[in-house]
Amino acid sequence: MERKKIVAGNWKMNMTPAKTVELIATLKPLVESIDVDVVFCVPAIDIVPAITATRGTNIAIGAENMYFEESGAYTGEISPEMLVDAGVKYVILGHSERREYFHETDEELNKKVKKAFEHSLTPILCCGETLEQREMGITLDWIRMQIKSVLVDVPASDVAKMVIAYEPIWAIGTGVTATSEQAEEVCKAIRECIAEIYDEDTAKSVRIQYGGSVNAGNAKELFSQPNIDGGLVGGASLKPEFGKIVNYK
Repeated sequence: MERKKIVAGNWKMNMTPAKTVELIATLKPLVESIDVDVVFCVPAIDIVPAITATRGTNIAIGAENMYFEESGAYTGEISPEMLVDAGVKYVILGHSERREYFHETDEELNKKVKKAFEHSLTPILCCGETLEQREMGITLDWIRMQIKSVLVDVPASDVAKMVIAYEPIWAIGTGVTATSEQAEEVCKAIRECIAEIYDEDTAKSVRIQYGGSVNAGNAKELFSQPNIDGGLVGGASLKPEFGKIVNYK
């Protein structure tokens, strides 16, 4: 089964609405007409101008977070209905920065994943270990726990459509990238975990990205691994370099 590669940019807390339009104008011609799903995951305030600026292109817009309630007294949060109405297709859930700084739990993420699917949003579920956990030799145990906890009672038909992003925390924004062998080992373990929870067909369908200091120089080697189906790109997604990452071949 041929899984289509997906390269998503996580803009994090960068770019004003005006700068969003400028950046998209720069990146649009660099990522068009290729057989890769291209996603820009942008801050909430940039979603509407990003949707407008990418209309008629091959670029999909994603959100960087979402709450698990439909509406109500949740000041500062954004509902899935709001995202869908704006034209959003993807949503990043469980990024290590959300887990660390905003204390998101696997239980909350389980609710968010289910709610995203209820609204036909594709979750990009993040998982990853710290340097300390890697040095302790518990990387695969930790990742499996994250995956199993977040996917409790999520049906196989939904899991087959989702994206899982493996991002070793020690490689995010540090300039240090996991070797292709390290990245492949964990992405393969994630696929095996999905097969264990569900079945082989579901495991073969789910797309698994690598994230963590992805750049134009390492994208080809990373994305050519059998269990790596693209990347979740941080800093480089804000530069013309993103075009080279998408066109990694």
